[in-house]
Amino acid sequence: MSAFETIIGLEVHVQLNTQTKIFCSCATSFGEEPNKNVCPTCLGLPGALPVLNKEVVKKAISFGSAINAVINQDSIFARKNYFYPDLPKAYQISQYEIPIVGKGSIEIEIEGKKKIIGVTRAHMEEDAGKNIHEGNYSKVDLNRACTPLLEIVSEPDMRNSEEAIAYLKKLHSIVRFLGISDANMQEGSFRCDANVSIRPKGESKFYTRVEIKNLNSFKFIQKAIEYEVQRQIEAWEDGKYESEVVQETRLFDTTKGVTRSMRGKEEAADYRYFPDPDLLPVHIDEDLMQEGLKIPEMPDSKRERYVRDFGIKPSDAGVLTSELEMALYFESMLQLGASPKGAVTWLTTELLGRLKGESNLQNCGINAPTLATLVKRIDEGKISGKSAKEILDVLVEKKGGDVDALIQSMGLEQVNDDGAILAAIEAVINANADKVTEYKNGKDKLLGFFVGQVMKNIKGVNPARVNELLKEKLQG
Repeated sequence: MSAFETIIGLEVHVQLNTQTKIFCSCATSFGEEPNKNVCPTCLGLPGALPVLNKEVVKKAISFGSAINAVINQDSIFARKNYFYPDLPKAYQISQYEIPIVGKGSIEIEIEGKKKIIGVTRAHMEEDAGKNIHEGNYSKVDLNRACTPLLEIVSEPDMRNSEEAIAYLKKLHSIVRFLGISDANMQEGSFRCDANVSIRPKGESKFYTRVEIKNLNSFKFIQKAIEYEVQRQIEAWEDGKYESEVVQETRLFDTTKGVTRSMRGKEEAADYRYFPDPDLLPVHIDEDLMQEGLKIPEMPDSKRERYVRDFGIKPSDAGVLTSELEMALYFESMLQLGASPKGAVTWLTTELLGRLKGESNLQNCGINAPTLATLVKRIDEGKISGKSAKEILDVLVEKKGGDVDALIQSMGLEQVNDDGAILAAIEAVINANADKVTEYKNGKDKLLGFFVGQVMKNIKGVNPARVNELLKEKLQG
């Protein structure tokens, strides 16, 4: 066991999915030609004035509601001053003293153990542009400048990388279920800065905090935190903590798996915050507050409903509600007539087990109606579970297909003709009168023998129906 305790706090930038930017009417669409979606306001040209996008405010309220946070009816925008090539105004419009969302909390669960992670605040701000480095040249694309962000700041409540990832995944699912962001990490609409420090176990004071900047995948976030923790512990044990662990911003080198210094970490005073003179204080009237408070069913509530209404195990319900697409897929299967138990098994175990992370529900080619049909054919007794697995293998390989057509072409339909089954049962009973007597005298294990004999006589017969009819006949 380590003699040190890890302290982790996370700052997450969520790009809100409004049609236009936070302070102007430029489009927020991703992947456009560089510097296409720009105007005097997001270029920071003299005389251009910002106008607040109402949808940004509404989406921020929704997030606050989802995490049971304090929502400040009155908040203000501030100027955060710093110079970067991708920040045309040389300041960022953000919120500082009074954010729109105050203290809230998010519950995580790891191996059945629950923990509450505090959320300090969530505030509205504009994004910067993007620097593009090509050979000896650096270019600036300002399409992203002025795109609306919600910066969500946690309390330093996480004690290891597993808790940090659980928190991030929960936060990711919340914004996706709310519909306020696509949270696409590859496109930068869900980015994380991790603040990491260590201290000897038993101490309560905080030591030097290092910020790891712009992490955009769960895997790299976990690796970056684990590397940084180990770096700080080794520095402490080597007597070099004060010289090697300084308050700074570091980047994670994904190729080498190490963090490296980027720049000294600024304090609030370095940014010279002051209220933005071009924007009035934000006041949320009752109508807008009520609009924002109308939120859809959140992951925790959905998980509880699945357990309560469908008799699903909490662990399975957790998997189903881990991602919005998964929950929607499952509910579509139920609406199409699949049984809850069958839908859970064939979605979370059989289908996801075959995808093995190489694909996902959006691009695997097997939609909810296809998988629901497969489950219904099992429930109807038309095919066995073993045959269904064969069919699913083909569906995964070919990225889709028609279940009923495959049942016919593969010759997998089970015999459910009671007349044919009863005739076969009669023949088996007549040929094994001694075993019938033993069964009736209490040797119940012989039922398996009779089932096997009937199934030998009728290829592809439904074993469940054979069991039912045999019991009736033997007990009659």
